[in-house]
Amino acid sequence: MEKKPPVIAVCGATASGKTALGVEIAQAYGGEVISADSMQIYEGLDIATAKPTADEMQGIPHHLISVLPPDEACSVAMYVEMARAKIAEIHAKGKIPVIVGGTGLYLDSLLDNIQFPDIPSAPEIRARLERESETLGRTALRERLVQCDPESAARLHENNLRRIIRALEVYELTGIPLSEHARRSRAVPAPWEILRIGIGFADREKQYDRIRKRVDLMLDTGLLEEVRAEYDSGRRRTTAAMAIGYKELLPWLAGEEPLADGVARIKQETCRYAKRQGTWFRRNADIRWIVRDKICGNCGIFENCQKIIAKWQQDVV
Repeated sequence: MEKKPPVIAVCGATASGKTALGVEIAQAYGGEVISADSMQIYEGLDIATAKPTADEMQGIPHHLISVLPPDEACSVAMYVEMARAKIAEIHAKGKIPVIVGGTGLYLDSLLDNIQFPDIPSAPEIRARLERESETLGRTALRERLVQCDPESAARLHENNLRRIIRALEVYELTGIPLSEHARRSRAVPAPWEILRIGIGFADREKQYDRIRKRVDLMLDTGLLEEVRAEYDSGRRRTTAAMAIGYKELLPWLAGEEPLADGVARIKQETCRYAKRQGTWFRRNADIRWIVRDKICGNCGIFENCQKIIAKWQQDVV
């Protein structure tokens, strides 16, 4: 049987240290990084979305960062298509793709080799559902999804209105729940040998402390100026403008509340997002975990990672 080409994925919650570990893996094993972040894929808001700087990249090529205009919606299928193409390009160079990111739906759809059914959008259905969300509320739409597709409803937060509407739209068009389409789409195994490495925390408060410190660092490195420039550009209803770190400061920019309130909300919302990320990734039994707060320093994290990779290499030979 022909040996499958390798892919290494680094996942975990925001501010866990994925970027640094991904770069170290790429340096040590001859790889290039592919981002799996639903906000970093857009141009602009570099600080708010925590895009890696040139110094952080350490000369390692990074792909699928700042490749879409901020007003263009990126579907999961679109991301997977772009990521598959980049994986093929990197393998053609004789290098290892290192997928790094915290958007669980992007990562799982790519690595589980999801085949997306060709279900076209129906603008009239989508427009009606959007109107209903405004009159009835997001919770009502999610409850409707619970009735026809409880599996999809269980994994979608009511704030994720776009995906809730899409799931309802698919059910109206096909009579089949989106979750059932997803099951059928997993019939073809991935064409790669995949190692998933997760960075986690035993003490969630230590994770939250890292998040708060990172927000403070963002402020020190120009977050307010970046947000003001984006606000002044008039692009306020774009997909990218939904990034945490931007929308929380809009009341401050409008003179409606003190800056401190917006900053506190950024920290709170980022911690909540990290909790949801942790819940998502912990469900995946294929992830091999490094518990960050039980290891001393970044060097220890990479040493543990090397042990995981060595064991994986033995297992797949």
